[in-house]
Amino acid sequence: MQLQLTTTIHAPKEVVFDLSRSIDLHKISTAHTHEEAIAGTTTGLIGLNETVTWKARHLFKSRTMMVKITQLQPFDFFEDVMQEGDFKSFRHEHHFRETGSETIMTDMLEFESPFGILGKWVDNLFMKQYLERLLVKRNETIKQFAEGGQWKNLPGMLPLLA
Repeated sequence: MQLQLTTTIHAPKEVVFDLSRSIDLHKISTAHTHEEAIAGTTTGLIGLNETVTWKARHLFKSRTMMVKITQLQPFDFFEDVMQEGDFKSFRHEHHFRETGSETIMTDMLEFESPFGILGKWVDNLFMKQYLERLLVKRNETIKQFAEGGQWKNLPGMLPLLA
């Protein structure tokens, strides 16, 4: 199952790129699920070949998922791939393109639930919409922090842009 989400943000691409890699901002955007980074990179910016293990409450259950940054081209693209977790597969591409004073951020998420045909049914009926709502919330938070200047207070953000 695939989903794509495009968000326009009035901020430099470098800021948006790093906010998208910020463990601390991710925690803020998922506060409603009580998400926390429990292993790997747990604060600041996650980099190439680094992992983070997230623990959160989703669908009435506490769950963990470890993701690894498998590709990273500074300020243009990075990819995180699930290493351990409840999905059969989970790959999230993050693309960034600057046009004038705006950054176009595009998320491409590819996932598959386990359990064969039952998993495909769950993905179509529910999971795609659930994950899209999480991404929209995350992207709204990135947009708010990038456009409002709060990004300057997050650990690991580029001081030269402050």
